[in-house]
Amino acid sequence: MKTKARIAVLVSGGGTNLQALLDAQARGDIPHGEIVLVISNNRSAYALERAAKAGIPSRVLLRKELGSQAAFEAALADALRENNIDLVILAGFMSILSQSFTRQFEGRIINVHPSLIPSFCGEGFYGLRVHEAALARGVKVTGATVHIVNEIPDGGPILLQKAVEIRPDDTPEVLQKRVMEQAEWILLPRAAAMLCAQLCEKGEWK
Repeated sequence: MKTKARIAVLVSGGGTNLQALLDAQARGDIPHGEIVLVISNNRSAYALERAAKAGIPSRVLLRKELGSQAAFEAALADALRENNIDLVILAGFMSILSQSFTRQFEGRIINVHPSLIPSFCGEGFYGLRVHEAALARGVKVTGATVHIVNEIPDGGPILLQKAVEIRPDDTPEVLQKRVMEQAEWILLPRAAAMLCAQLCEKGEWK
């Protein structure tokens, strides 16, 4: 029986969600999991600095250098298998993964999305665009969702959600920060802990 699931975190930018995971791990909040690898599709992502400061090995895989999405995904799959990864966490990873890739790791890839799915989600909804759409629509509540990743963008089974109030004077940037602080940074470590505990208890994914 496993004592700890091996986690890889995929990133593209600043890495605030990665930091939330690293902080949770340092607090002991992911007792059955360990972040052992960070992979970025952006060589200048600050998330790589966060990984280095935490002593986590990292790797950069660039689709442009590899020649195609298929070649990128093949290299990504190889890196995950080489490191015996049990759980893949997308933490601000700005690349849609194909069905052929997600099926190789079915039920073992999770993502955090900055809205209450099924609202403001799917292809084209990422980053500030999500919060701009929520404000333009005039909704009073938004939030974040952690879900299993499948071939449909933001379409996999929902694991956790948390609501966040929208205030009358919110800008997309202000709302983005509140959703991160009040929902994303809480939900993502919680989901990681939940799935890692499940893996270690059962030895397999439900």
